[in-house]
Amino acid sequence: MAGRYAVIMAGGKGERFWPLSTSKCPKQLLALVGDKPLIAQAVDRLEGLVPPENVFVVTNADLVEATRKAAPLLPPENVVGEPIGRDTAAAVACGGALVKAKDPNGVFAVLTADQVMRDLNIFSNTLKGGMDLAETNDILVTIGIKPTYPATGFGYIESGDHFQTSEKVDFKKAVRFVEKPDEVTATGYLETGTFFWNSGMFIWSVQTLEKAFQTHCPEMFELMSVLSGYAKDGQIIEGMNATYPNLGKISVDYALMEKADNIVMACGTFYWDDVGAWPALENHFDQDASGNTAIGQVELLDSAQNIILSKNHLTAVIGVSDLIVVQAEGVTLVCPKDRAQDIKKMVVALREKGTYTDLL
Repeated sequence: MAGRYAVIMAGGKGERFWPLSTSKCPKQLLALVGDKPLIAQAVDRLEGLVPPENVFVVTNADLVEATRKAAPLLPPENVVGEPIGRDTAAAVACGGALVKAKDPNGVFAVLTADQVMRDLNIFSNTLKGGMDLAETNDILVTIGIKPTYPATGFGYIESGDHFQTSEKVDFKKAVRFVEKPDEVTATGYLETGTFFWNSGMFIWSVQTLEKAFQTHCPEMFELMSVLSGYAKDGQIIEGMNATYPNLGKISVDYALMEKADNIVMACGTFYWDDVGAWPALENHFDQDASGNTAIGQVELLDSAQNIILSKNHLTAVIGVSDLIVVQAEGVTLVCPKDRAQDIKKMVVALREKGTYTDLL
C-alpha cells in the first residue's frame, strides 16, 4: 500500500478578519473558533489517518517559526515557507515535491489551514475513501460539501454519474466547477441536488498529479520536478528561493481542476465552514436574545444582530444593529455586516498609505 500523506496550505493573510488577523499573526494562527489555532485543528483532524511525520505545511517564509509553534505535533522541518506568494498551484507543487522526495508512490490530501469542520469521523472516512480510490485509479479527487443554504461566498462543483462508494462515502464524476454565484443562481443550484460547495480540498497520488501538471500546466510540472530534487537533498527552501521569483501566479483550480477530465468528487456530508469573514462567527458562537454575537468584554444596550469582539478592553454598544465591532491589537473597527468583504479593501488602502504598517 502506498504511503499516506497530507499537505496543509497555510499561506493566507486572513485580511477579512483584520484587525484580529494581521500579516504577523493571520487567522490560521488564531484560535478563532475553538481553543486551538486553526492550523493545529487541521493537524489534529488527521489523527489515525496520517502520522505527523507525513504531514507537511506550506506557509509564508516569515510565518514558519510562528506556524511551528502553533502546530507543535509536526516535525519542524515539515513546515516550509514560500519566499513569495504564487497562489495555490505553486503551493500544491511544492507540497507534491516534499511528498515525492519521501515516497514517489505516495498518495496525499491537500487541505487548508483555516477551515472549521465537525463530524470528524465522517471527514476521516471521506479522506480515507478518497485516498483508497486515488491509489488505485488515475483520478484527481476533490471534496464537495453538500450545501445547506444558497451560499454566494463559495464556488460550486456540479456532480455527474456515480463513480464508486468507498468507506460509505459516495464518489461522483465531476462535471464542472463554477465561480461564486449570485443568490438566485445559488438557489437554483440547491434545487438540482447535483451542486456541491467547492471545499478547496483534494486527494491524489504523486504520479497522477505529475501527469496532470505535465498535461495542463507544464510550468508547475517543471516546478514540482525541480523542487523534489532539492527536497531529497534537504534543500527545499533553496529550491524555492531559486524558482519562485520567475513563476507565474495561478490557482490549482485554474491550472488543473477546470481543465482535467479525470476528476472525481467525494460527496462530503460532514459540517464544513470556510470561515472567510467576520459574519461566519455567527455559525460558531451563541447569540443573545437580540441576536448579538458578543465575544470578550462586551456590554450591550438596545442593540441587535451585531457581531462584537473585544480583547482585553471593555466595548459598550448602545442602540445599534447589524454592525461588526472589533477591538483588537490597538485598533477599533466598526463596519456594517453587509460590508464585511470591504474590510480587505480597508487593509489594502491602509497598506498603501504606509502609516499603520505595524497594525496590519
